[in-house]
Amino acid sequence: AGSGAGADMRTEISTAAAFVTRLLRAAGGVGEEQLRCFRECLQEAMREHYRHHWFPLVPSKGSGYRCIRINHKMDPLIGKAAGMIGLSHERLFQLLPSELTLWVDPFEVSYRIGEDGSICVLYESPQPGVKAAKQLESRTSCKEEWRIGRSSPSKSYNMMTVSS
Repeated sequence: AGSGAGADMRTEISTAAAFVTRLLRAAGGVGEEQLRCFRECLQEAMREHYRHHWFPLVPSKGSGYRCIRINHKMDPLIGKAAGMIGLSHERLFQLLPSELTLWVDPFEVSYRIGEDGSICVLYESPQPGVKAAKQLESRTSCKEEWRIGRSSPSKSYNMMTVSS
């Protein structure tokens, strides 16, 4: 598409739609053809919704507007795509996490499951014109967080067992 707002959000949108589709697939009971249709419908709904709310020069601008959220209420974009394949909101609540937040921003797509969960980055791309140092201090991925959180208790435990 042309330049300016919404010029290229394909990667971010397809990453986000693929993630929600994976969650549905993992829950089971939804056919592959339905999932493919759901994913396409969700991407289309997101493209439409974000069209004038995509600011690559100020990635955080409009972040709340682009945020996809399930929290005892179904996100309208997910609900719309699910409706196209005949999934009710009730069914969606059974298949998807009851609390899910998905941030779709230029250069970064991240999510959190549960209100207190860690924020995990699904997609990250260097922002043109931003110094590399800024990139390094961005959030650690879930895997890193998990590894850091896991390794410390076992080490101290090993030290205690050594002294006898």
